[in-house]
Amino acid sequence: MKEISFRESVNLMVTKAMSLMDLSPGLQEKIRVCNSTYTVRFGVKLRGEIHTFTGYRSVHSEHMEPVKGGIRYALNVNQDEVEALAGLMSYKCALVETPFGGSKGGLCIDPNAWEPDELERITRRFAYELIKRDLVNPSQNVPAPDMGTGEREMAWIADQYKRMNTTDINGAACVTGKPVSAGGIHGRTEATGRGVQYALQEFFRHPEDIEMAKLVGTLKGKRIIVQGLGNVGYHAAKFLSEQDGSIITAVLERDGAIIDDDGLNIEELKAYIAKNGGVKGFKGTYVEDGASVLEKDCDILIPAAMEGVIHLKNADRISANLIIEAANGPVTAGADEILRDKGVVIIPDMYANAGGVTVSYFEWVKNLSHIRFGRMQRRAEEMRANLLVEELQNLSNDNGLNWTLSDNFRNLYLKGEGELELVRSGLDDTMRTAYQAIREVYHARDDVDSLRTAAFIVSVGRIATSYQTKGL
Repeated sequence: MKEISFRESVNLMVTKAMSLMDLSPGLQEKIRVCNSTYTVRFGVKLRGEIHTFTGYRSVHSEHMEPVKGGIRYALNVNQDEVEALAGLMSYKCALVETPFGGSKGGLCIDPNAWEPDELERITRRFAYELIKRDLVNPSQNVPAPDMGTGEREMAWIADQYKRMNTTDINGAACVTGKPVSAGGIHGRTEATGRGVQYALQEFFRHPEDIEMAKLVGTLKGKRIIVQGLGNVGYHAAKFLSEQDGSIITAVLERDGAIIDDDGLNIEELKAYIAKNGGVKGFKGTYVEDGASVLEKDCDILIPAAMEGVIHLKNADRISANLIIEAANGPVTAGADEILRDKGVVIIPDMYANAGGVTVSYFEWVKNLSHIRFGRMQRRAEEMRANLLVEELQNLSNDNGLNWTLSDNFRNLYLKGEGELELVRSGLDDTMRTAYQAIREVYHARDDVDSLRTAAFIVSVGRIATSYQTKGL
């Protein structure tokens, strides 16, 4: 069997789902193809000479607008990859019911090769090229962070948009993933990793699905391997270990992997990597060939970095019972087939890492409404809760019961919901309902062989309905 490209892999998976649906060939093709890709080559004078950079912005589907998708900075960015990721964004947005089409962007650059002021000039020029073609616009195309970018770059792009559109009152909504001080939203940085946690929590609420993965019980005590301790992997590992009692037995990074079967301290490891540039030297067993640790025995494997890390050459040696794709496309189409034959359950990327776009949606809504969530109702909630607590205490005293609420319960109950609590609540609800839609299709149909195919059926069905209501 020959390994196929990331784009071919996405097309193969969506075509497989479409073959199980009642859609006309024309509608299938309309949903499958990428609508447009803009390639830009621009020059920036840096260090005394002109450097030319190549960037892309692909729009996969405009069944809903604006279209949504991140911008990544990496030397290996190419048109095929960007178009494949744009397609995944379309399906992902439909699956979690955010009112966006799919888009993606990329810039061929090593962000670590430039000083911050140089990277700002490059980012602003790239943004300028996109903005003047409405490829950054709160009502048409809304980027977000991706690999190699973060809050800082989004703030630069938002500021560039406002400089070029001085009368657009909704200018802050032109990108998401901004710092809170620049119109961002609490909980966005942790969103994708938090979404991975919520996805696993929902999976473990269904005994039938736990049994399908040959697992028992809850997340507590489950041995987890995390590949990539970037933003997504770090937050997923942190929350699962600290809040769900899971044991992170290994972490893979660029310079190798670190193993501790008793459990790694994720906070300490993250701080060590930030200081030393890798995991080598951290307490535990160091393995220089980090990729080999993907094959180590564990209950749950979380690939949270690049696409294609589980492929034809290593898929048959993967020992995990359950894989949750925190990264985009970490399992190739060929590997997916091998793993399914082995009985490995895969929670697909288009669902598992949808926390980022979900909270981006909340940020976009916040920017359009010009008010932070919780501002109007938080103190009213606290006041109503306090009235109830006081009345209960008075009834207790009047009847000589000498009964009182614990301070911990009282404080938690009396606290009104702020923006972060509301964001987490909205994300949790989104991840629950999306998974329930997936498993409903999976368990109801004998011809659906994986959660991935079920997820594509759900999302493609929603996109098809949207196009049909438009008259296509």
